[in-house]
Amino acid sequence: MKYVFLEEVDSTNKYAKENLAKFEDKTVIYTSKQTAGRGRLERKWDFVGGENIYASIILKPGDKLKEVYSNLTQYLSVVISRAMESYGVVPGIKWPNDVLINGRKVSGILAESVLEKDKLAGIILGFGINLNCAENNLSKIDKPATSLNIELDKNIDRDSFLSELLNRFFLLYDRFIEEGFSLIKDEYMRRAVFLNNTITVRTFDKEVTGLAVGVTDKGALRLKEKNKELVFLAGDIL
Repeated sequence: MKYVFLEEVDSTNKYAKENLAKFEDKTVIYTSKQTAGRGRLERKWDFVGGENIYASIILKPGDKLKEVYSNLTQYLSVVISRAMESYGVVPGIKWPNDVLINGRKVSGILAESVLEKDKLAGIILGFGINLNCAENNLSKIDKPATSLNIELDKNIDRDSFLSELLNRFFLLYDRFIEEGFSLIKDEYMRRAVFLNNTITVRTFDKEVTGLAVGVTDKGALRLKEKNKELVFLAGDIL
């Protein structure tokens, strides 16, 4: 694992993609100030202070696309939950990969694949974590959000948290690539805050409301709408 620190950058994911050839597998790029961060479905990831985590992991597992790569964000959401739990909080997961504390978002994840001539050049696994936020910064966000320092009433050492998180991530990374979502499914389901609730799922072209009844062995959302069950491979719970 190799670290690359940038004092300021528009987006760690964008920087990683533009400079992918320069970096080796398992390089971590992080910054104190991200000016144009993005989340899933082109959402903006707000800058809420320099002592939070804005980072991207560069992964180069091979030149062939594999189904398991689409579950890396869910794997990371479980790892982030474990790291936060070690600080004494109880995180939950909103499908597919948002991490929440007491129903408020504390972390978001965005994965992007880079293809070159139909071959996989790399995967950029970007994530933001609210570690040390002021309440007034969080109030600017359009959805309920929180920060670990607010939940614990103390500041969190960013570098120590990031180091612990990445050690946890790579500890089982190779095994996850081999076994897939089944490795984390039980834990993911225990942390799932959306199960057995009526939810609305937004995909790129529609919104569907129904009862969240489960997650498949591949990490897809199972939604019961009236008398039929729908399966969503991608989307966002509103």
